Amino acid sequence: MSGKLPAAGPRHYLSRMNTKRTRSRLPFLGVFIGSAIALSNADSIQDDVKEHIRRRVDDGGAAGIVLGVVTPGGTDFFCYGVTARDGAKLDADSVFEIGSISKVFTSMLLADAVLAGRLKLDDPAASLLPASVKTPQKDDTTITLEHLASHRSGLPRMPDNFAPKDESNPYADYGKEQLYEFLNGCKLVSAPGEKYAYSNLGAGLLGHVLCLKSAKTYDDLLAQTICGPAGMKHTACKLSADMKNHLALGHSGGKAVSNWDLDCLEGAGGIRSTARDMAAFVKACMLSDGKLAALVARCVEKRYPAGGDKMDIGLGWHIDKRYEQETTWHNGGTGGYHSYCGFRADRKLGVVVLTNCDEDIDDIGEHVLSAAAPLSKIRRVLWLEPAKLDEYVGYYELRRGVLLHVARDGAGLTAQLTGQEAVPLLAEAEDRLFVKVVDAQLSFARGDDGKVKSATLHQGGRDQEARRLAKEEEPRPRTEVAVDPKILAEYVGKYALGPATFDIKLSDGKLTAQLTGQRRFPVFAESETKFYYKVVDAQLTFVRDDAGKVAALILHQNGMDQRAERVD
Repeated sequence: MSGKLPAAGPRHYLSRMNTKRTRSRLPFLGVFIGSAIALSNADSIQDDVKEHIRRRVDDGGAAGIVLGVVTPGGTDFFCYGVTARDGAKLDADSVFEIGSISKVFTSMLLADAVLAGRLKLDDPAASLLPASVKTPQKDDTTITLEHLASHRSGLPRMPDNFAPKDESNPYADYGKEQLYEFLNGCKLVSAPGEKYAYSNLGAGLLGHVLCLKSAKTYDDLLAQTICGPAGMKHTACKLSADMKNHLALGHSGGKAVSNWDLDCLEGAGGIRSTARDMAAFVKACMLSDGKLAALVARCVEKRYPAGGDKMDIGLGWHIDKRYEQETTWHNGGTGGYHSYCGFRADRKLGVVVLTNCDEDIDDIGEHVLSAAAPLSKIRRVLWLEPAKLDEYVGYYELRRGVLLHVARDGAGLTAQLTGQEAVPLLAEAEDRLFVKVVDAQLSFARGDDGKVKSATLHQGGRDQEARRLAKEEEPRPRTEVAVDPKILAEYVGKYALGPATFDIKLSDGKLTAQLTGQRRFPVFAESETKFYYKVVDAQLTFVRDDAGKVAALILHQNGMDQRAERVD
């Protein structure tokens, strides 16, 4: 429990790759009505899939979706939705961010260098970095290129010095200087090669060292090694003028959002592409006997467990063994996009699914590849009057120390569980609401007076009732106060909390706190000694010794008080 702190806050992951198939962060509210474009010679796309896509868009689950199905007989596309609120219809040439599918491309670039004899899989990553960069080790084991490609490096999912200036484009200012700074001070989560742990950082580092080795940009490597041979004319990290003209705007929570521009971590998720190009990529990987098929074969030749007995990892590609035969696949997600790409070698069947919102569409790709994989349930959004929404606002106690907070957010509602971020809450019926970040619903019960008296959380096969707190029982709102910068400066330092360390810094008159292995977050003063987080329900209290010097801090979270002694 020691050193828990924020599990919340903005989640800047580039992939929702998860063997348990968690759903996307924010639902897309239904503001688009789509129209379909079917591009086909002999349509191989099932009617139930088309209808599902139509409903996902029309019922508010997605902005637009483009599906491509690849068979030996050709490629069929089904396009539904528009590029923006007042935009053009989506088609097979619309440009999307593909997020972490980029990791597959990066691993195939590595495989190409290995097959050509320029590199070896067991080459240390450190051998390709400047001498001034000290790549971390653990148990005398060095990170190799294979470790990076197979998510077995021991590196964390994200670097703990990731502190974007612009939350809407979070990776844009994370360059090689920040990367090298992190590597020089990093302690590995586990020994390299010990276990699978998905890492955006590791894949980004792999792309970076491949560029250093070749003395080429990532886009140049991509064009030369993969896009050229596959005939992919509109795939790159940097948007060309033509790609910009065909860009489908990304969306989250019903609103258009900024594109994500990646600097030195572009190998982890920086690629933009089209359904036509991605279908050509899948075809070259699955049906040809050319270069790309050879690279894929090298990538899946050696495998390791990836979080369960039904999922393996090769180099970049994941191998799903849950349904019938094996599926080779990857997915991706950025701030306003989601993507899925995969194929079944035994059936010579491939698929690509792209959407311009952050709604998880993996189920569509999985179902195309295997009928045993179910399509997700579509919940139709019911619009309730503002006065009706107000009736649900309040705090509900699931158990001691764990509250569910239902609050208004503009024209809608959000739900926030203690220690987690707030997520949109949508209605499917009066007194029955749902979220899309996970498969969870809330039903509300009323008393004899007609007022809401409790909520029941339905999730994971469990029904947990939470009584509504009376107004006088609700947590008091926290108010920020001004504190003399000289006093704030006295808190700057390091504090040991078990095996972890709090690093407190002062920037622009504000304190920030960072716990080992986590992002840095601002903390806000409610007194000279007490501070609180906004991203999570947690507080810090600074403690002075008898001499008046700051000697410790106390983390208050989940009903626990954990003291961290000052060590600097």
